[in-house]
Amino acid sequence: MSRRKPELQELDLMTWPTVAWTEFDAPARKRIQLRMQAIERYARGEPVKDIEHATGVNRRQLYRLLERALELHHDGRIYGFRALIARVRVTEYVRVRPVTVQGERGSRGAVGALSQLFERYPTLAGWLRLQLKQRRVKLDQRHTDGALRTRLRGLQALHTEFLQQCRQMGLTAADYPFNTAGQAIRSVSACVKAELLRNFGTAARAAGASHLKGLPRPDDEAGAPAASRPYQVVEFDGHKLDIRLKVVVSDPLGFAHEFEIERVWLLVIIDVCTRAVLGYHLVLAREYSRYDVIKTIEKALEPHPARVFSIPGLAYGSHDGFPSRRLPELAYVAWEWMKLDNAKANLASDTLAALCEFVGCSVDAGPHYSPDERPYIERFFGTVASRLSSRLPDYTGSHPRDLRRALADPKGNMRLYVSLDELEELIEYTIASYHGTPHAGLNNVTPLEAMTYFVRGKQQLLTWLPERHRRTLCLMQTARRCRVRAYLEQGVRPHINLYRVRYTNPILACSTHLIGQPLLVYMNADDLRCVRAFLADGTELGVLEAQGTWRVVPHNLKLRQEILKLHGDKRARPLDSNPVEAYIQAKLAEARKTRKAASDLAQAMRMLTAAPMVRVPPGPVRSSESAAPAVSLAAAPDAEATPPVSVRPRKLTIGTGQVF
Repeated sequence: MSRRKPELQELDLMTWPTVAWTEFDAPARKRIQLRMQAIERYARGEPVKDIEHATGVNRRQLYRLLERALELHHDGRIYGFRALIARVRVTEYVRVRPVTVQGERGSRGAVGALSQLFERYPTLAGWLRLQLKQRRVKLDQRHTDGALRTRLRGLQALHTEFLQQCRQMGLTAADYPFNTAGQAIRSVSACVKAELLRNFGTAARAAGASHLKGLPRPDDEAGAPAASRPYQVVEFDGHKLDIRLKVVVSDPLGFAHEFEIERVWLLVIIDVCTRAVLGYHLVLAREYSRYDVIKTIEKALEPHPARVFSIPGLAYGSHDGFPSRRLPELAYVAWEWMKLDNAKANLASDTLAALCEFVGCSVDAGPHYSPDERPYIERFFGTVASRLSSRLPDYTGSHPRDLRRALADPKGNMRLYVSLDELEELIEYTIASYHGTPHAGLNNVTPLEAMTYFVRGKQQLLTWLPERHRRTLCLMQTARRCRVRAYLEQGVRPHINLYRVRYTNPILACSTHLIGQPLLVYMNADDLRCVRAFLADGTELGVLEAQGTWRVVPHNLKLRQEILKLHGDKRARPLDSNPVEAYIQAKLAEARKTRKAASDLAQAMRMLTAAPMVRVPPGPVRSSESAAPAVSLAAAPDAEATPPVSVRPRKLTIGTGQVF
């Protein structure tokens, strides 16, 4: 029968933290080696008498070492072999004797007196922890003589309140801490510093940090794998360009007016393996939205169109360009993983549905405030800043005290500002030339050469989007549910209301049985002149067109929201006959006062210039929603007959589009 202790029957020494015993001197090294050998022999099941004879460690010392090694360390693990080092304390010191006054300067030998005081008065210890939680004391970390030192700020005020709390507990001048020379200020300082440094989050917040960074991710949350081929892992992020911009507006007489606008966002999707930019998008707003993220995804999937440069000297080089133009087979290629940060626009339900269901990739959001998790796109933004932003005369610098900010100040000369059209051409040229420049991370191979090598040289397998998804690429948003409304007593035909505008078509206008029924509406955020509607069971109803001027003037969702916000919630008051033109005139009047108004004006004019005059009907997003036949009205008992194709001409009337 074994006489071993039950808790020492099975020891897994492979999980024990070890020590670097080679760094000790000869006597200490020999002592640690013998102790480690004794524990290893004990774990293998050798008799204790043989262990004593081989190592010289007696059984009492052996059991004591095993108990010390199994004590819990403050890092969450057991001490293990670390407990074999001489003079290593594995338990806290507990004082038993009270503190007595000795000599004129107070007591001596008061080790552990503060811990004894907290043990006798737990409310005092709770009060001190509450003060630290309320950040009454702050940590000041400084480098002094090559060493990193931490100091406490606000300790004197905390010590004064600590003594007041001791008096309220009934302690007198003959009790600790009043019977010491410094009234235990050094002990309080050491206790506060140890409590703050016990946890990194507490110490960082006491030093003024607002966010915690750099925590390694566990293996089960590793996220995206290491990229070994193109389109396996891509990274997405947004970068706010540090330059001052202007917009040029021409009045009816032909005179040009220049207004300063806010900075723009550059949204980029970059391939990790080849460092090639798959697509980018410029956003003229203070913050980009989920629709801008989806627009960037759309541009990364579509073939990149060629651009005609108007700035002299800008042109595509012989080795420059974009992957989808140099290699036509890369059009509509889907990636497997996308790494992005935790911005609200990135984690919106529409964005995740577009990535996971439409593109069919996995999403790795990564930990909060950890740009090092996406190093390649952060490095690309640094390249854009060094090659483009910092070379422009209106560069604002990376921080307010940047010397380049003062050197590049145009002194209010608006002619030196870069216009929005010029910025679009400069961004296009910068990214195209980046693709033709040797990259240090690719062994001085250009991103285009690396992409060509993998796709055509190694004939790497790629995944393309289905044909039905390519036709509805700009419609990756999820469907909205709108209820059919009609007013029989007023003679108002069935319709839906979407962002305070009425939508209908001849079929819906005659479908009385659909009144009160919900419809699935798919909209194109870049063109709201028409939407596509489906019944609740998935059958297609058709394309619904906006009524009034909203049907004619091109506008996107952002522009309509800004117009409705400008008019307020005045539903009874109809909008102008041309609300887009009225919005532009209002922003033109405010453009000289605020940069936000100038940015809104530039965004509206940019949208009107780029929008097609032909209304493009949107389509379904989900792959399971195939095109269904139109609704048969003959089966509906209350449905009216469909209006004939040839009708008597009547006077044209255009409604206001206002919701009743």
